[in-house]
Amino acid sequence: MEEDWNAEIGDEALLPSLEKVSLLERPNDTSPVFNSSVDSFGTDEFVNSQHQPVSSFGRGRNFAAKGFQEGIEEDAITKNRGFKGFGQGFQEGIEEDAVTQNRGFKGFGQGFQERNAVDGASTQNRGFKGFRGGFGQGGRGRQRDVPQSGTPDSRERGILTDGAGPKVTYVPPPPPDDEQAIFARYQTGMNFDKYDENVVEVSGLDPPAALMSFADTNMCHTLTVNIAKAGYSKPTPVQKYSIPIILAGRDLMACAQTGSGKTAAFLVPVVAQMMRDGVTASSFKEQQEPECIITAPTRELINQIFLEARKFVYGTCIRPVVIYGGTQTDYSIRQVKQGCNILCATPGRLLDIIGRGKIGLHNVKYLVLDEADRMLDMGFGADMKKLVSFPDMPQKEKRQTLMFSATFPEEVQRLACEFLKTDFLFVVVGHAGGACSDVQQNILQVSQYFKRDKLIEILHSIGNERTLVFVDTKKKADFIACFLCQENIPATSIHGDREQREREIALQDFRSGKCPVLVATSVAARGLDIENVQHVINFDLPSTIEEYVHRIGRTGRCGNTGKAVGFFDNNSDGHLAQPLIKVLSDAQQEVPVWLTEVAFETEGGRLPVNTQKNYRGRGNVNAGEVKMDCSAREIESWD
Repeated sequence: MEEDWNAEIGDEALLPSLEKVSLLERPNDTSPVFNSSVDSFGTDEFVNSQHQPVSSFGRGRNFAAKGFQEGIEEDAITKNRGFKGFGQGFQEGIEEDAVTQNRGFKGFGQGFQERNAVDGASTQNRGFKGFRGGFGQGGRGRQRDVPQSGTPDSRERGILTDGAGPKVTYVPPPPPDDEQAIFARYQTGMNFDKYDENVVEVSGLDPPAALMSFADTNMCHTLTVNIAKAGYSKPTPVQKYSIPIILAGRDLMACAQTGSGKTAAFLVPVVAQMMRDGVTASSFKEQQEPECIITAPTRELINQIFLEARKFVYGTCIRPVVIYGGTQTDYSIRQVKQGCNILCATPGRLLDIIGRGKIGLHNVKYLVLDEADRMLDMGFGADMKKLVSFPDMPQKEKRQTLMFSATFPEEVQRLACEFLKTDFLFVVVGHAGGACSDVQQNILQVSQYFKRDKLIEILHSIGNERTLVFVDTKKKADFIACFLCQENIPATSIHGDREQREREIALQDFRSGKCPVLVATSVAARGLDIENVQHVINFDLPSTIEEYVHRIGRTGRCGNTGKAVGFFDNNSDGHLAQPLIKVLSDAQQEVPVWLTEVAFETEGGRLPVNTQKNYRGRGNVNAGEVKMDCSAREIESWD
């Protein structure tokens, strides 16, 4: 499956291309904002007919009754987009090579229909007609949008699709290379020392002794200095146990709570061994042969890992490179050709570059899977099997394979054994798959039709504190972000249908505080480390408890505290009642009485119990027999 999480159940983007949001871009404009009001949830009006200041989702992009036009010329791509009132319709035309997309909105009050036609010239015409009785619920309800192999949704795999889909021309800006920017770090919180209170269990034969301080290793002076510059004063539990295991050459599967330092737990020992072996980069090879390959499910996460790797290799001859989808393929190739020792890549782009003969695998000594449970499930399992099946990829007995995640369902553990040596070690920190205790969780009983009102109430009460709002569909992400802007709450969105440039701008606006609210699908649920995220709101709860744990883990990181609120709808979230009770209990959080009652009813009159599957000696968070594999609802634009 394409690593872009484009196979989300539900509606596609309501506003096709939301860019940067800045409030009051037209403070002196007195024209009406929209021609008609929208009752999308059957409760309150979408906008009043009276004038309201409206933010745009892009530079120079404003909504008005008389229409809107934006022209962008970017290399060979020309985009002309026009808004002509939501009462009169909306049209967008995009020409990208042989691809033309026309999308129209006509009215909001007679139900919702979507038509999607793809012809031989890759032409998509999409029409939206009407909106009533809840977002995405008019007329026919949710529809699956699952990419099939060989479709334009698989365009990042050039070796498979051979040019299908629009040509990607985006080249990301280079990261700053001054020392201060490279070593910019996350400030630890007051509960950082509490990590040492977590119980750590190591399964497997003859595990090495834990590391008490970074000084206890025989790392070279340069790496020791870089570790200090990066702000690592003492190792966290997952680092204490993982670093000596990796330095001893053992395969590892490590499960530790969100925000506990897993990235450094595999980067530090890998870089230490590469320095010890005298690894240096060379730009004179047509085919680069990296010693280490790190793969992760999302573009944003893999780029974050790359930026962290730059800290530890600073001042050495080791060169990390990052490649991911949504960017120009030739740009990725140029980056690799300049020298590559540590290759950070999303699966689709990685297989593409290997297929083009630009990467050789016979020199790979370390294979790292971050968010390993996602990398091995139905979303990326086939990609990982293909990666290790290349003829020049060393067999698992001749390479070191490392897997890290905050959740490791039992099914994934069994899959992992196919990639690991028989004597691998399994490190579990705290409750396996449990939520971080530094996150104050609050589950509210809110029906679908009152979620918007509750969201506005919460956001008004917390002011400008940085807040991440999770929804279940790409269209709803855009819709809620637009709605919040109408309420004078600066917001932006991130999901798989947005171009990579737009995704990066949205994240930058969120990090900088320009847009203190980021509305996201599950594409932002894993790994992203954004400082000062004080709140996570699950506007829509995910379909699995593992995804819930990852979502709320975007706050309360590195010893800091955070708050997470979940809107629980009895009609759609009943299957989560029992596993939620376990997650709340394990994290010493209050369990609402009504949630226990819902779990009782869902279980057919049986009291919910903390049934725990065998987690290699630990309790599995998957209580209540919740389906563990990745549903289409969760698979949303990864690479």
